[in-house]
Amino acid sequence: MASLTLQGNKIASIGNLPAVGSKAPDFRLTKADLSTATLADYKGKKVVLNIFPSIDTGTCAQSVRQFNKDAAELENTTILCISKDLPFAQARFCGAEGIKNVEMLSDFRDGNFGLAYQVDFSEGPLVPLHSRAVIVLDADGNIVHAQQVSEIADEPNYDEALQALKNA
Repeated sequence: MASLTLQGNKIASIGNLPAVGSKAPDFRLTKADLSTATLADYKGKKVVLNIFPSIDTGTCAQSVRQFNKDAAELENTTILCISKDLPFAQARFCGAEGIKNVEMLSDFRDGNFGLAYQVDFSEGPLVPLHSRAVIVLDADGNIVHAQQVSEIADEPNYDEALQALKNA
């Protein structure tokens, strides 16, 4: 269980992120068109998993904006922005913000992603949403970087994630 805070108040996730060096767990997530995305769909590409509680919060929205900006300059890389928000809310946000360089995916159907990656909150006011984390995968699906953001209101370390991509 990861010890986290929300504006200084202690909360926790159900576990710890998968370890750097391990194979990324598979997942089934829902795209904006309600079709299913799996990890295998991104085989051969580097992948950033930008995981967050809800697109309707300032920090979460900013992480999507920042990764959208960064993604425009990356080759052979897909950035997946993952939450339990409905695909309709994710699409609304992207349309309003002009977000085109990242892919929004939802774990609203069965929560398998949150369980596989151990990012669901286990206590606190945000149960059953995902905690904030960034995981970077190399083109073979191996985890090369994992950051569990300890204070949910804080943004992830974008520079560390981008450096891990360059080194992958």
